[in-house]
Formats: sequence, structure tokens, C-alpha cells
Amino acid sequence: MGDCVRIVGWSVVSALKSRGDLALENVALRHQLMVLGRQPGRVRLKVRDRLFWIWLRRLWPGWQRALVLVQTATVVKWHRKGFRAFWRRKSGRRRGRPRIHPEVRKLIRDMWRANPTWGKPRIQEKLHKIGIEVSDSTVRRYRPPRSGPPSQSWRSFLENHVRDIAAIDFFVVPTVTFRVLYVLVIMSHDRRRMLHFNVTASPSARWTARQVVAALPYDAAPRFLLHDRDSISRGSFAERIETMGIEEVVTAPHSPWQNPHCERLIGSIRRECLDHVVVLGERHLMRVLRRYASHYHSSRTHRSLDNDYPDPRGVEPPEMGNVVALARVGGLHHRYTRRLAA
Repeated sequence: MGDCVRIVGWSVVSALKSRGDLALENVALRHQLMVLGRQPGRVRLKVRDRLFWIWLRRLWPGWQRALVLVQTATVVKWHRKGFRAFWRRKSGRRRGRPRIHPEVRKLIRDMWRANPTWGKPRIQEKLHKIGIEVSDSTVRRYRPPRSGPPSQSWRSFLENHVRDIAAIDFFVVPTVTFRVLYVLVIMSHDRRRMLHFNVTASPSARWTARQVVAALPYDAAPRFLLHDRDSISRGSFAERIETMGIEEVVTAPHSPWQNPHCERLIGSIRRECLDHVVVLGERHLMRVLRRYASHYHSSRTHRSLDNDYPDPRGVEPPEMGNVVALARVGGLHHRYTRRLAA
């Protein structure tokens, strides 16, 4: 009974409407019937359906009375969303701040990692000096996470102290008559230089202390001296080191890797020189070591020194002449340099 009354009421209202309103109402109702018959189950509106109701809302003031499938607020939301899309398209595709180039992002992260004591303003100033203008928020955004307070790397710590570290060690060399000779090597961690070497058949603490004094004058003595736990490093040796103001750094027992630079130097002397020589005696061994030391300092490149020599040497361009080979260590090695033809 209620539905019948409702239908009669709609008929009376429709009779009072204009022909234009009736046509638009008919289109709206037919569209909703088409949507309902297009697919069973839940109603899924397509983009064209939403555009239809946005168009009908602008054209017909009575559109709300004919809408059944969705609420009127939904149509209003569609209209606002469409307006934002239209304005975004009209304003251009650029959104927000300009994108930061990947190389700049990588540079900012690298600067944060390589300079842990720097802050945001310092990094921004450094970027400005190389022609890169970024905001402070950009520098902060690409800061890598930290697990603790800022701290320098071990590499930086060692680089700052390498000039104050020297190391000593012994190695043995058999002679042609199977006599054992002891070679003492004192080297500086800075530039990997051999500061001093000497040969003896009977090393002692007093003899070793004299070698350290000869190699490390008081005005150029390092802060630290690295050596192993040999019994020679006690007694008069330790007393002399203390009077020179040098602090001893002793490696752990059976831990040669804790004196790596000196061990590497001894290995180079063996592989590149002594393994190819039959030592006749102390004088012969000293002559061979002097030749190798000259080659080591002026002709042997080191990866840790960026392929330079302990005694720095500049690059020789082709304009300096032809390449000539100069024999070193009796011909075991050669030095290549440029010389103008006579």
C-alpha cells in the first residue's frame, strides 16, 4: 500500500515537471538501470559513469532526486577529485621540489661518511664551494643512519699517528758456511722507509739499543716503537728507549701480524733479494742490503703510497727523452727512467 501511494505521488510530481526535466530524469534512471544490469553482485562504477554524474550535476539542479546507486556526497567528491586532476594537468607535470641528481645524492652520503665530525651547515658550505646548491633539508635527508656518536675511522686514526710510529724486528740469514747472521731492521710507518739496518752474529740488548740510538736521533725520535716480546728488548734496551722519551708498544705472544709493516718489509727483502743470493759473510750481506735499500727507496713502488716510492718521484713525460733501464741489486731489478739522447 505504501509503495502504491509513493508511485502515485511521483506521478503527480512528474506531471508538473517540464519536458526538459523529465528527459534528464529519464536519462539518469536509464543509466542506473544499465549499470545494475551490466554486472551481477556488487556495483562497480567506471570512470565514464562518474564523469556522467559530474556532467549531470552541472547541467541539472534536480539530479539528487534521481540518484539511487550512490550518495550525493560521493558525486561531489568525484567532482573535486576531477578538478584537482584538471588543475594539475593544466599547471604542468612538475610536482614539488626539483629532483636531486643521483650523483649529488651519492656525494652527500659520501661526505657524511667520510667526515663524521662535520655537521649539516659544513657539508652545505662545501657543496656550495664546488658549485652545488642544495637546501639544508636536502643535506639532512640524505644523511646515513648512525649507531652512535660521531667518530673518526680507524684509517683516519692511523693516518694521524703514522708519522709517530716506528717498528723494529730481527730476521736470520744463513751464510755459505751455514753460519747464522741476524739482521736488525728499523723502519718508519710513514712512507715505509728503512731507517736503519745492521748485521751481527750475536745480538744483545746493548747492541740493539745502540742501533736504535743511531737510527732515531733525539730530535726526530718517534712517539711509539713497535716490537715483539724478544728477550733482547728488555734490560738496557728498555732503559735506553725510556730515556729517549719513546713509548714501547709490545705485540702479543706469537702474533707477528701485529707488526705487519715490518713483517711485510722483511718478506720483501727475502723474496726480492736474499732468496736469490748466497751470502758469504757479514760484509757481503751488508753490501747486498745497501743495494736493495737504495732500490727499495728510489725504485720500488708501493700500493699503500699510491704507487709512489718511499722517496717521492714525479711522473716523467715523454718530452724528457727516451726510456732507459738502469740495473739495480746486481741486475735483479731495474729502474726505468727517461733521458735525453746524448
